[in-house]
Amino acid sequence: MERLQKIIAQAGVASRRKSEELILQGLVKVNGETVTTLGVKVDPDRDRIEVQGKPIRLQRKRLFAFYKPRGVITSMSDPRGRRVVADYFRAIPERVFPVGRLDWDTEGLLLMTNDGELANLLMHPRYEVEKCYHATVQGHPDDAALERLRRGIRLEDGWTAPANVRRIRREKGLTVLEIIIHEGRNRLVRRMCKAVGHPVRHLIRTRFAFVTLEGLSPGTFRELSREERERLRRSFKQSSK
Repeated sequence: MERLQKIIAQAGVASRRKSEELILQGLVKVNGETVTTLGVKVDPDRDRIEVQGKPIRLQRKRLFAFYKPRGVITSMSDPRGRRVVADYFRAIPERVFPVGRLDWDTEGLLLMTNDGELANLLMHPRYEVEKCYHATVQGHPDDAALERLRRGIRLEDGWTAPANVRRIRREKGLTVLEIIIHEGRNRLVRRMCKAVGHPVRHLIRTRFAFVTLEGLSPGTFRELSREERERLRRSFKQSSK
């Protein structure tokens, strides 16, 4: 027996938090009866579960590392018909969704999964999952600017957490920085760099936790192995001790 919201998330319908909202909104039925309280336990092999009138089926859990190209929206659909990340996974029978997001003008590593529980853990601020970016910024930041980034920047929505920052190389009028953060705020790396006077000209995420872009080119993906998925889960258990 498992909690209802966990089963809904495992079926790839929505994240755990969104599944709870669906229950509270009266959009979930178990064996024909509407459930509106959290904590109800069900047997997915015996109970009939419906979300918004549609029966759910447990899917094989899958997790992909995807190289999102620049100019692609991190969404499952777009009313304006623009290209979205879901377009690259049409041949996958399971409905996989993005873990977090990358901006339209940012490229790089994006995890895609149908495991709502794992996605929730990966995005939860408690676990401080590292995300590594290579930011090509305007000009040549001096040591004082880099130290500000390392210690934290005061933005309109509060102070940033300390970041790991190092120069990778200098080019004509530009500098490539490696910036490692664990926050998930909107356009954070771009806003941090702008705050120290060096706007981002190009941004790519190269790593999420220990998963990297190795072997991938824009628009391609690979499925993570069972060992990699278990390594992720073990890291959460260690963090919670």
